[in-house]
This record gives sequence, structure tokens and C-alpha cells, in this order.
Amino acid sequence: MGLLDGKKIVITGVLTDASLAFGVAQLALDQGAEIVLTGAGRALRLTERTARKLNVPGDGAVDVFELDVTMPEHGDAVRAAVDAKWGRVDGVLHAIGFAPEACLGDDFMAAQWDDVAIAMHISTYSLKMLADTFVPLMENGGAFVGLDFDNQQAWPAYNWMGVAKSALQSVNRYLAKELGPKGIRSNLVAAGPIKTMAAKSIPGFALFEDTWDDRAPLGWDVQDSEPVARAVIALLSDWFPATTGEIVHVDGGYHAIGA
Repeated sequence: MGLLDGKKIVITGVLTDASLAFGVAQLALDQGAEIVLTGAGRALRLTERTARKLNVPGDGAVDVFELDVTMPEHGDAVRAAVDAKWGRVDGVLHAIGFAPEACLGDDFMAAQWDDVAIAMHISTYSLKMLADTFVPLMENGGAFVGLDFDNQQAWPAYNWMGVAKSALQSVNRYLAKELGPKGIRSNLVAAGPIKTMAAKSIPGFALFEDTWDDRAPLGWDVQDSEPVARAVIALLSDWFPATTGEIVHVDGGYHAIGA
């Protein structure tokens, strides 16, 4: 018996089989869920190809729907498609983030508002957009879980993406307040650094890799996304019925150590 037996789960952010979201998708299937994936723009075909790498029980296939979080009409179309397929949604993984090149790197002051606005729209407001899309299909309650990188402090090179993640944490709290009366939870998983396509786009990512394993009390493997996926699956399951607005750290304990 799996933790997600009978659950209908929407998973965003699968680009390659190294994506954190791919690990979540595979573990969700292993734990008894039915899933669909979403992709956007030029990356949609990449998501479709990667979906075929999932080990689906019974040799089935996973549907992939187009969802650009900057286009409300995409949300309407995906909601209709998922409603026709399942009639409900039990959980959604938010694994969406993007910042223009000017928002990352050595110069925090270089980014202009037009760049920052893109980062905030795609990386932060998108969680609210997913709620707009799927809450109408959660009449019996459900769960949103977002992938996060904790920003209680400033990080080298992360810059405006760090600001966007801090704002995401605030959106998570307000969604928890707003959706709780409907029986819908909203939580984040603050993951340690994992070698993904998204990580490769961050200048100076090696600075995180080089120090994390030494400082994390439990150690940390930048190649192993399974601990993150397990936390997400637990939060999507019924095992955390009274937990919402939370940030669960899956980082080997790094966040708790001062020096």
C-alpha cells in the first residue's frame, strides 16, 4: 500500500530526468498516485520526451499538458482537461522558477525592474496561479507543495532569485491562510543544492556544492534528489493533515548551523 494510493497529482517542472520534479513524479507513481505533468513553451517537448522515461505501472503513459504560468488562459485549459480526465485533483507540485541572467551573478544592482518582474511572475506569483487553476478541482481538500531554497540569509550569486524565493515563502503562508478553510494545505520543501538543469544556470553554483556537505550535520549529496522527493510525497499524502504554511528543510541540517 502506497502513501498516495488513489491520489490524482499534478506535477510541474519536469524538464529532464535529473529534475527534482522528475524524482517526485517517479516516487508518486511508485506510491500509488496517478499523475499528469505540465510544461511550457520550447521546454514542452522536453517534458514530453522526459515523461516517457517514467516507469508507469502497467506500462501506461503520463499525459503532459501545456501550462505557461504567465498566461491565465492556459490555466483555464489545463483545468478543463484535468477535470475531464479525473474530475478532481488531490495535490499539486510547484517546481517552477526562472530569472533572467541579469538577476543572477556577482552584481545584485545590475537587474532592472523589467528583469525582476519576470523572475517574480514566474518564480513567485505562479504558485497563486496554480491555486487559481486547481483549487476548483479540490472540493474534497488537497495539498500544494512547492520546491524552495531557503532565504533567511543572502547567498552568493543567487541575488534576485533569492528575493523571489523569499516572496514565494510569503505567498505560501498567505495561501495556507486562504485555503485552509477549504481543507487545502500549502507547504514548501527547502532543498539543499542538487545538480539539476536549473542549478547549472546559477553562476557560482559550485560555491554551494563545495561547502554544503562539510557543514551539513547529516552530510549532503548533490547527486541524490531522493530525500527531497520523499519529503514532497509525505506532504502530498494524508500523513500531514494539520500542517500548512510550513517550510520543511531537506538540506542535511545545513540551515541550522551558524558556522
